[in-house]
Amino acid sequence: MDAAVKEFRDGIFALRTRRFGTVAELMIEALFRFHRSRNQFHDRYDTVENKRIEIKFSTVMKENDARITGENLIEQCKNANVSNRVLNSTDMFKYPFDCNIQQVKRAEFDVLYYGLFFADRVAIFRMTSDEVLSCPGYSDFQHKGNEGEGQFHLNQKTIGWHLENKFVQWLTYEELYELFS
Repeated sequence: MDAAVKEFRDGIFALRTRRFGTVAELMIEALFRFHRSRNQFHDRYDTVENKRIEIKFSTVMKENDARITGENLIEQCKNANVSNRVLNSTDMFKYPFDCNIQQVKRAEFDVLYYGLFFADRVAIFRMTSDEVLSCPGYSDFQHKGNEGEGQFHLNQKTIGWHLENKFVQWLTYEELYELFS
């Protein structure tokens, strides 16, 4: 990975929720030639298949179970640095990680594109709204009062199922960089 692509990748990992989500949405739009959404309840629209598209991605970080205390605060903050925690896809079965795909509103989309930004490449998965119900660990309940809004986790226990059943493609950061340069 050259310096420009590494800086780009590191920038993606530094983005916060909404801005990171926009990167994922633009990536999926460019890869699959989707169009802007027809309303605010889904992310993109597939004019060929006439399907509402929802897009949910997460960055993959090694878990850190250590509790922060007065004695370890400095050490824990140093260890929390993104460069110390990003996980390569080749290590997905070696180190624990937990990525939450949340605010899944099945009634608002036909197809969900979801995935993981690993340190070395991006995993892209796809499932229909109906298939979400059979996703390991899916809960159609996220917070009290949030009816119809669910979530599921991608982690060491579930990643094999997603790779076997819902995997679309790997995308390197070089390929992602080229999509927009």
